[in-house]
Amino acid sequence: MFSRLQTYIPTAALAFLIFYFAFHAMTGDRGLLLSRQRLATLEEKQAELKQLQAERADLEARARFMRDDSLSADLLEERAHVLLGFADPRDYVIRVAPDHG
Repeated sequence: MFSRLQTYIPTAALAFLIFYFAFHAMTGDRGLLLSRQRLATLEEKQAELKQLQAERADLEARARFMRDDSLSADLLEERAHVLLGFADPRDYVIRVAPDHG
């Protein structure tokens, strides 16, 4: 009886390995069932990257105007208004209530 079972042991081991690898190919961290989720995450991250690149380009342009060799008086005045809360006595200041929407 034992010798009869010994002939099926390699086949059973091979079937188990095939099942094991097929199961993990479908449900593992990088499995086929999660490919849509990975693609959605990739698209999300690419959109975030584009937004951050645009923000960086804007900040680099503003920083370029703040250098000594190309100091923009308007940009400097704007930053002083925002950061310090000061205004030129000749400026008209119109206060608006913050939008709580």
